[in-house]
Amino acid sequence: MDLRKSIGNQTDFSLRIAKHILLKEGTNLVFSPSSIHIVLSLISAGSKGKTLEQLLSFLRSESNEELNTLSSQLVTLIFTDASQSGGPRISFVNGVWVEKSLPLKPSFEETANKLYKTEAKLVDFQTQASQVANEVNSWAENETNGLIKELLPSTSVDNLTKLIFANALYFKGAWNEKFDSSKTKDFDFNLLDGGSVQVPFMTSKKKQFLSSVNGFKVLTLPYKQGTDKRQFSMYFFLPDEKDGLHNFVEKLGSDSGFIDRHLPVQKVQVAEFRIPKFKFSFGFEVSTVLKELGLALPFSDEGDLTEMVDSPLSRSLYVSSISHKSVIEVNEEGTEAAAASAAVIALRSVSPKEPMDFVADHPFVFLIREDMTGVVLFIGHVLNPLLTS
Repeated sequence: MDLRKSIGNQTDFSLRIAKHILLKEGTNLVFSPSSIHIVLSLISAGSKGKTLEQLLSFLRSESNEELNTLSSQLVTLIFTDASQSGGPRISFVNGVWVEKSLPLKPSFEETANKLYKTEAKLVDFQTQASQVANEVNSWAENETNGLIKELLPSTSVDNLTKLIFANALYFKGAWNEKFDSSKTKDFDFNLLDGGSVQVPFMTSKKKQFLSSVNGFKVLTLPYKQGTDKRQFSMYFFLPDEKDGLHNFVEKLGSDSGFIDRHLPVQKVQVAEFRIPKFKFSFGFEVSTVLKELGLALPFSDEGDLTEMVDSPLSRSLYVSSISHKSVIEVNEEGTEAAAASAAVIALRSVSPKEPMDFVADHPFVFLIREDMTGVVLFIGHVLNPLLTS
């Protein structure tokens, strides 16, 4: 398997979803494509026939083997904690809850255990559905350092539920060069409706990784690196026009390889340099978005999820919902972010020599990624830094 190519395909998948959500939502937004991707990969591992074909096509993968290998490498190479060696604190864990009366197929159980590093928990959905939902929610909250609460809505789990797949991602990184909080001051942030709000902006006189191309600017803020080769960074994509977010998102989500072609390659002197502080959460029902994008079979009566459990009931399984929640905070110290996804399976450029400005005083797109591989951990946009959800 070509890991770089597979990650490139995963990034295209990420941006396709991002474009669809970003253009519809009228609020601040953040989600983890990596978290959603790995839950869909687990569903794919339990699928066959046309359902498997549709999942592989949507995830831009040749086979389940390729998907499983990619997921395994992400779990073991990219998403291992780096805090002991001075890098970001990272946690990326998967969970499977299965109805105790339904034995998992040995091949699926082995895949979940060995490649996705998760052991299935046997539970009683028949008589204790609400308790299981609470258990999953507590698990997600614990694995994200308390940031993700109530991942599963209470109505999403009942006595028809047979399996739940979940993923939780936590990231906390310190900037390589922290901002001086005494220099943080309030300035106007321009909103898409033409109004403005006063928000605290961080600033610095140090050189920054900046580029300016085709109607937008890109800023890279690296996080402190550990002793391994991984380098995590946050990227800010700022349209030149104050109302240019929608046009930029359209471009971002339609052009394969867009991110890699537009990243800054060297530090430049800055003139005016301001980034707003922000902290907010966002949640959405992923299955609605996926169906709108053409991934329908796993959620329908015609889906084939017969590779999960060893029972005649397997012919009646379908994905009833995929819930996702994310939280992000950006301040002078760095970034803290978390995300969790749960699928419920139920019965049926060139750098200028002159100093550059980078004043993020209007809506912009951001993402957090690992630079060695290009894996995107989080992506979102800020419409109003004062909004918390």
